[in-house]
Amino acid sequence: MTPADLEQWNVAMRLGLPLAVIALAYVIGSWLERRHFRRIREREEAFRTFPVTTFEALPENWRVGGSELVAGSVVVSLDYFKRIVAGLRGLVGGRIRTYEPLLDRARREALLRMIEVARNRQYDAVINVRLETSRLANAKGNGEGTAGVEMLAFGTAVKLDRR
Repeated sequence: MTPADLEQWNVAMRLGLPLAVIALAYVIGSWLERRHFRRIREREEAFRTFPVTTFEALPENWRVGGSELVAGSVVVSLDYFKRIVAGLRGLVGGRIRTYEPLLDRARREALLRMIEVARNRQYDAVINVRLETSRLANAKGNGEGTAGVEMLAFGTAVKLDRR
């Protein structure tokens, strides 16, 4: 191998390896995201008849036999590829589409976890549901970027009096 060939090899490795890592992160992240959405859809289908409302007041015909605050939370992180894309979008401004599926997954997962808590405690519905979100800063500690988001869903679980 000549010195010129060796230099070309070094340049190819310096450029190729980071690009390969980014491509691998994209493929794995996309696969994990699709798998999570598939599981969310399955769980949503299982709970589709469980009443969950944002109403603060109960319907007139509901008689409550008990209630309790229930919550579900989740922390979801962006994959490395999407962080790069979001960082580039931050330079020029505009809608950051790579964050939208992240927030959708987090919202749906938090709601499902809240419903699971209510169902496990034998409640019949959840009313006055609210969502809160917070950004988790990256490990650099400088407050720049986002490592992920936490989504919290909470509401009042009610047992209906069946008299």
